[in-house]
Order: sequence, then C-alpha cells, then structure tokens
Amino acid sequence: MNWISNTLRPKIRSMLSRREVPENLWIKCPETGQLVFYKDVEANQFVIPGSNYHMRMSAMARLKSMFDNETWFDIAVAEVPADPLKFRDERRYTERLKDARTKTGLHDALKLGYGKLDGLAAVIAVQDFEFMGGSLGMAAGEAVIKGLDTAVEKACPFVLFAASGGARMQEGILSLMQLPRTTIAVQRLRDARKPYIVVLTNPTTGGVTASYAMLGDVQIAEPGALIGFAGPRVIEQTIREKLPEGFQKAEYLRDHGMVDMVVHRHQLRATIARLCRLLMKAPAGVAQPHLPLPAPPAAAAATA
Repeated sequence: MNWISNTLRPKIRSMLSRREVPENLWIKCPETGQLVFYKDVEANQFVIPGSNYHMRMSAMARLKSMFDNETWFDIAVAEVPADPLKFRDERRYTERLKDARTKTGLHDALKLGYGKLDGLAAVIAVQDFEFMGGSLGMAAGEAVIKGLDTAVEKACPFVLFAASGGARMQEGILSLMQLPRTTIAVQRLRDARKPYIVVLTNPTTGGVTASYAMLGDVQIAEPGALIGFAGPRVIEQTIREKLPEGFQKAEYLRDHGMVDMVVHRHQLRATIARLCRLLMKAPAGVAQPHLPLPAPPAAAAATA
C-alpha cells in the first residue's frame, strides 16, 4: 500500500493535474479582439500582427529597440522629495510610488539613456505609461531637464518618447511647475543648435502635451496614438458637439498639421537615425569620433 499511496498516486495526480498558464501567455488586440501569442507580439516590437495595432512598450524595451547592440549608459537623475505634499486619497502617495516602482522596476515614470543610435551619439528619454500613467511629477520633470542638459553637454541629439496622462495630481502645483522648467530646458538645447525629436505614443495628453512633448524640431507619432490636452469625451461634454471621426488620433493630427509624420514602429529607429544625421549634418554610416561614450557612472550600471 505504501508504494501505491506514496509513489503511484502522486504520479497519476501530477499527470492529470492542470498546468498553470502564465497570465501574459496571450494578448488580446484591443482593436480586433484577436488573441495573439505574447512571444510573437514581443518579437514584433509589441505590434499586433495582422491588425498592426501598436501596444504600449516599456521603457526598457523601447531603449533596447533604439540603441545599437541594445546597449547604453543609464543617466543618473538628482533625487527629489518623494512626497512633498504628504498627499493621501484612498491610499498614501508613498504607497502608490512603491507599488509603481515594484511593478515597473523604474524609479519614476521617465528613464534616460545615453548611447549610440546607428553610430551617432544620442540621449534618449522614454516615458513609461505603466508607472502611474506616465504622469509628470517632480522626478520626471527633473529627468527631462537632465536629459536635455546632457544632450547640450555631449553636443548630441535628444530623442523623447512621450506617453502620459498628464500632470501628477499627488504633487499639485509642484507638478505644474515642471511645464515651464522643461520648456526652458528645451530652449537651452535649441540655443545649442542640437536636434530635439519627439515621438508621441499612445496616449500623450495633459500637461505633457502642453509643454515639452509639443516643442520638438520634428514631431513624430506612432499610428493610432491618442494625442491632445483633454480627452475627446471631455471636449464633447464641454462644447456639446460630436467630434469628427478619428479626432485627436495621430493620423488626424498629421493631416491637420499638428504632427509632422506618422511612422510605423518598425521604421522608427531608421527614421530617427536619418533625421538625427540630417540635422547634425553627419554623413550616413560614419560615427562621430569626437563624441565617445562616457565611462559608466559609479552608481548606475551600463546596461541593456
């Protein structure tokens, strides 16, 4: 009986037991409802095959897709007060920050990297919508400014991938102060005559749209991205009129002159590299020898 109960029965149970399926094994396309294998979407730069719907990308995945050999140096950003207003609604703001950091692995909504883009030195900033909706607070504002100032220091282009629901309400007026601060930093880059390229991803709204996200020398948008200050539903309720079809979507804004081009994610890297070379007057395929990558910071890992 011991052999039956201790050995045979557990083996039978293990054979018949249901295997646990990872939660992200399949992805459902928000546009068509199509179920797609997660690994296929990941290999396709998070674009749904068939419908070409552009899913959101994490900051790490975005940086890997842009830098040569998926390698870059992280740019350290100065610390800011974590909870300057001691804000609390249903939960403490510090608890929300802790959860967002655990979920994304980021310190805040924006991540900076310095590396080579098609052989050309560049600073790239990526807002991660998974971190509290990519909201703009003091830390994110400081990161944007640090990225712009680093581009001035290294005499290289600054590329920003914007994705945000707007200003971070838990930081109140201190969040809104980031709008003029980042605008001034953009002007410093412009005075240095270095390119500033903005890629608007889904969604880019609120105070981010009202500041640095719409100040690029070239404004690029991903297909289908929602771009605006207030959302369509809020606008319709305010003006009490039905908005045109596709209002505030990337293609509509391109046709009406608000963005310069709509570029599929598979062509983004090549398009941005070509624009950087054009604006920097750098020949194609020739790296800039006078712009070497820096030694990795002591506190931050040179990573991909």
